Amino acid sequence: MKNQTTKEAIKFTLFSISAGIIQITSFTILELTTSFSYWPSYLISVVLSVLWNFTFNRKYTFYGTNNVYKAMMLTLLFYVFFIPITTIGGNNLEKDYSWNGFIIIGLTMLLNFVLEFIYTKYVVYYKDEKTNEEA
Repeated sequence: MKNQTTKEAIKFTLFSISAGIIQITSFTILELTTSFSYWPSYLISVVLSVLWNFTFNRKYTFYGTNNVYKAMMLTLLFYVFFIPITTIGGNNLEKDYSWNGFIIIGLTMLLNFVLEFIYTKYVVYYKDEKTNEEA
């Protein structure tokens, strides 16, 4: 079990790095090419990142579920709370305390990485058996 968790953590980390690249790249493009404030740039970039991360982690890290709808809904449940809190919090840090948007998104990405791994492993795919040939 410990060896399996270690493998999952490594794979999750690698896919999260790729999702982070998507998030920071899209955030940077939006910050540099639009007049958006922090929150729309963050919101668009985090949605792109979540879609990427969910797709690859479902298939290659946790070896999916036959019930993709259930996994998506459980993931959505996490983000129904996480995204508004971090969007509002990040926006307040930028507007009220003059924090740099890139520092805010970096801290938010780190928080998301840790919380998402725990939630995905122990809630979304907790009872799933290995259903993918790559297992």
